[in-house]
Amino acid sequence: FNELVGKVPGKLGSLSKLRTLAVHFNNLSGEIPSSFGNLSSLEFLSAAVNQFVGQIPETLSELKRMRSIGFGANKLSGEIPFSIYNLSSLSLLDFPVNQLQGSLPSDIGFTLPNLEVLNFGNNQFTGPIPASISNASNLMRLTIQKNGFSGKVPSLENLYKLQRVSFSLNHLGNGEKDDLEFVSSLVNASRLEMMEISINNFGGMLPESVGNLSTRLKRFTVGNNQLFGNIPSGLGNLVNLELLDLGDNQFTGRILGSIGDLQKLQRLRLKGNKFLGEIPSSVGNLTLLFTLSFEGNRLEGSIPSSLGKCKNLILLDLSNNNLTGTIPTEVIGLSSLSIYLDLSKNQLNGPLPSNFGILKNLGVLDVSENKLSGEIPNSLGSCVRLEQLVMNGNFFQGNIPSSFSSLRGIQNLDLSRNNLSGRIPKYFENFFFLQNLNLSSNHFEGEVPIKGVFSNSSAISLDGNDNLCGGISELHLSTCSIKESKQS
Repeated sequence: FNELVGKVPGKLGSLSKLRTLAVHFNNLSGEIPSSFGNLSSLEFLSAAVNQFVGQIPETLSELKRMRSIGFGANKLSGEIPFSIYNLSSLSLLDFPVNQLQGSLPSDIGFTLPNLEVLNFGNNQFTGPIPASISNASNLMRLTIQKNGFSGKVPSLENLYKLQRVSFSLNHLGNGEKDDLEFVSSLVNASRLEMMEISINNFGGMLPESVGNLSTRLKRFTVGNNQLFGNIPSGLGNLVNLELLDLGDNQFTGRILGSIGDLQKLQRLRLKGNKFLGEIPSSVGNLTLLFTLSFEGNRLEGSIPSSLGKCKNLILLDLSNNNLTGTIPTEVIGLSSLSIYLDLSKNQLNGPLPSNFGILKNLGVLDVSENKLSGEIPNSLGSCVRLEQLVMNGNFFQGNIPSSFSSLRGIQNLDLSRNNLSGRIPKYFENFFFLQNLNLSSNHFEGEVPIKGVFSNSSAISLDGNDNLCGGISELHLSTCSIKESKQS
């Protein structure tokens, strides 16, 4: 961690006995000197996180003792010279976050038998993953995420030492049922900790062999593909999982009760599938969860009160399902909720719980498009960090609580399509962050304020309230009588 700047002098190439050159985390610029090819004793070259530009010089392939090359997070472009893939002593090839392109040589697994780390993530590589990669039996990390790799992933059965596999954000798979055969080839990789294959073109079903993957696995992501079928029953064997993402596929069937066995889970994403049935109460065993995303499925039944045991949740999204019953007070009692709580677009009914006062750090609350009723609880005014409060499309009645005067950070407030009545609070004029106020289709009456958000007709919606008057001229409301003006 120094602050070296400028270009690397070509004279460095005369240091023929130099074995290690480490200049990472600086602000060096210009091209990699071709004279580096003269550093005949060099074994380790680490130059990540600089401003190097241009192409990788082919002269680097002269460095027959080279074991480690790292140029991650620079601005390198062009293709890696194929001759570099013939440096058989290489154990680490680390070029993430550049603008490199081209494809991997078909014989890479044979020419780099000692390779332990291949990290080409965040570049512009294309073409297939060569079948020969399985011959690089010392490989521990194969991370090629965020490129343009395509085609079927070959068997990885000889890669027993693999710890990390990251193929996310490519074009891998052909949307066919055998696309995930390679997953089964990894059951003998006993050290596997990370397998991320989200955002590709993988089709088919998740193989039952998933349950036989290493119990060391911490991250398993297959989201945003074209996968279908049930969740494999053995998934509950992966007891060290911290992140499980099956979201945005076409999975069906029920969410397994054995999901509660994954007690180290911190993030669980099943959104955007076709899951049926009830949310298993065993999710309450996942007490380390930070985020739970089940939105956009076909889940039914009530929200399990056992979720109240998930004391670390900062985000809970159960929206866009067929959930019924009342909102459990145990869920509203999760003081950890801070990013958002979204229960919208369900069939939830009954009044809102009265214990909202505990959600002092909540940023977004959305309970819209349900069958909720009763008065809006005063305790909602204690959620002073709220930026969005969306309650439209329910059967709420009564006045807007006076406690709402504390919600001074609110940006979007939607109470439309309810049975609310009374006067529009004048204190909304002083809500300087309020950009959208929708009170339409209720029974509000009396004078409409004119300052703050009320001075911008495109920021407010008051249609469908027949007894309003005043306001700015663009609203085309009737003039208030002297009596109405005095009351306001």
